[in-house]
Amino acid sequence: MRIYESAEDYLEAILVIRERRGMVRSIDIANELSFSKPSVSVAMKKLRESGYIEMDGDGYIHLLPDGERIAGSVYERHRTLTDLFVYLGVSQEVAAHDACKVEHDLSQETFEKIKEHIRQVMGNTASGAAEN
Repeated sequence: MRIYESAEDYLEAILVIRERRGMVRSIDIANELSFSKPSVSVAMKKLRESGYIEMDGDGYIHLLPDGERIAGSVYERHRTLTDLFVYLGVSQEVAAHDACKVEHDLSQETFEKIKEHIRQVMGNTASGAAEN
């Protein structure tokens, strides 16, 4: 099932924030993505209705299995592509920005070939993203 790029960005942000802080609220997502609180609230409602997240009684957001899978996949692509671009000589900031653009549209076949290439050529110089 293919979901919208914006939903992938929200799910990825939830995963990243959770790894950094342990728990996630809507305000954290708004701050992370520089979106308004009302925009994030609408998105969280859609993600909840689609079965990707749940919110507990304290307002903390939790990824459900499908949301976790999508977030993990997008984040792996982001890290792997960022590593590749940095390896090619692109600055970290530009590499991360460009990875965000590419991560959603790249076919699985192409991404697998990129990971294979990283394993062969870059070896252990990448941050390990290609091994996930």
